[in-house]
Amino acid sequence: MNSVLTSPPNELNVQKLLEQVISGNDLDVTETRFLIKKIMKGEIAHSLTAGILVALKMKGEAVSELLGGAEVMRDLVKPVDSGSEDIVDLCGTGGDGAQTFNISTAAMFVAASAGAKVAKHGGRAVSSSSGSADLLECLGANINLTPEQVVSSLQNTGVGFMFAPNHHPAMKNVAPVRRELGTRTMFNILGPLTNPAKSRRQLIGVYDKKLLVPLANVLKRLGSTHVLVVHGESGLDEMCFSSRTYYAELKKGKITEGIIVSDDLGFDVSSFSKIEATINVSSVDESKKKVIESLTNKDSLEAQYVILNAAGALYVAGYCDSVRQGVVLAKDSIASGNAIKKLEEFVKFTQAIDN
Repeated sequence: MNSVLTSPPNELNVQKLLEQVISGNDLDVTETRFLIKKIMKGEIAHSLTAGILVALKMKGEAVSELLGGAEVMRDLVKPVDSGSEDIVDLCGTGGDGAQTFNISTAAMFVAASAGAKVAKHGGRAVSSSSGSADLLECLGANINLTPEQVVSSLQNTGVGFMFAPNHHPAMKNVAPVRRELGTRTMFNILGPLTNPAKSRRQLIGVYDKKLLVPLANVLKRLGSTHVLVVHGESGLDEMCFSSRTYYAELKKGKITEGIIVSDDLGFDVSSFSKIEATINVSSVDESKKKVIESLTNKDSLEAQYVILNAAGALYVAGYCDSVRQGVVLAKDSIASGNAIKKLEEFVKFTQAIDN
């Protein structure tokens, strides 16, 4: 008979799994699911949760661990049933240390104004000056929508924003630990893998080049159809205008790697100066100003970053055959005034929703 101090043979045990990770050994999907479910249901002490997350980070999260974690978060999410196979998501892991304006959020409106259906998943700032939720609120949008209201927004405006805390209630058990640690953890990586609308087309930015292929592999196993996982050479978790963008692309079940250079897409990087100073912000109000500039002036530096990322989103959404073609569509959307109109349309629609 097993005593209360030991586990039966083959029974999963939190402390043993932690020791396994500390020893440098990867967890399989089943072991990871067990741990992450315990963490998200608040069944593990915060000190032990912190130990697990730090140990995984120090070892480096394996594909099996990211897959298991993503599966648990998808199981526990409050879903958004869009009824569409073609919605696209633009998001990043965050944690890149940069203080840029909200590039992917601005790109969402450009892509939507060019015809894409965009279901973006985001939250408030953690390490940056402005999270996507902070920006949208500053612009006047109502972000506290029910899943049904998000679907209505998608159907009526082509844009749906899913405020992460509303869709991942179990994350409340992890939030205190993440705040106390003050460093990137596995959950930074899992966020983009758990879009509540189950988008199978995504442009995902990551803070580390080493994550490109692993994330593409995880998304392949989760059933994604077309994904670009990107990392800017300058360190951004976005497609980068001023330097090379490294990527892993999942398309038709195959994963390829490559480099995107802005000048090859028709941009003229050399015509801009003081790039970092221009795209960096210290508050959500500054980000708001730069987002509006990017959506109204296609020749601004801010717009170049937004155009590039919108082009990537349009490409994975199936609205063009290449990122280069996406650049043309994105520029036209800004020049025609459709991009800023899409923002205004989204804000007006969400304001009219009675919560």
